[in-house]
Amino acid sequence: MATVIVRPELSALLEQTGALHKHLCPRQVLGVRMGMLAAEKFPIELPQSGKRLIAFVESDGCFADGISVATGCSMGHRTLRLVDYGKVAATFVDTLSGAAIRFFPSPDVRKRAAEFAPEAGNRWQAQLEAYQRLPNEDIVLCREVALNLDLEAIVGKPGKRTTCSACGEEVLNQREVMKDEQALCMSCAGEGYWRVKG
Repeated sequence: MATVIVRPELSALLEQTGALHKHLCPRQVLGVRMGMLAAEKFPIELPQSGKRLIAFVESDGCFADGISVATGCSMGHRTLRLVDYGKVAATFVDTLSGAAIRFFPSPDVRKRAAEFAPEAGNRWQAQLEAYQRLPNEDIVLCREVALNLDLEAIVGKPGKRTTCSACGEEVLNQREVMKDEQALCMSCAGEGYWRVKG
């Protein structure tokens, strides 16, 4: 199995994501590597300072931070979206072309990590070392995909605000639901993730 030298760009990005957690873990490395691969697949300079690339991450935690550091996509810039499937996977979408590519770990990536670093003290250490050094094709797979979501609806209209007719709370970025010609927040429209107790 061929190995690659850790590139300075990778080292710098891993240092940044490690600083977020006071440590570096294998999932952060996977997130950074996937973000760097997105930069190779799209004609976009990453990490971005604008909003051309949107990343849909399929799990939260360290992995999402690795994606964010490598791509510049973030919740604060509305370019990082969590679709919690409990998977270490991410789909990147070029908002200009509409092209979308989904990245995910090779099914045997943990086995490859164990084979790569048999001297490691445990599986976690083997993965941490191997994910930094194995070639991309040994750890990450990708495929072109089409979104089942309306990208314009996801992006919404920044700066657009309305008030929920039921609760009076402000609703941003066209996230209101229209029922009987009244603007409602998703919770009042019955689509919320919470409800008032009692």
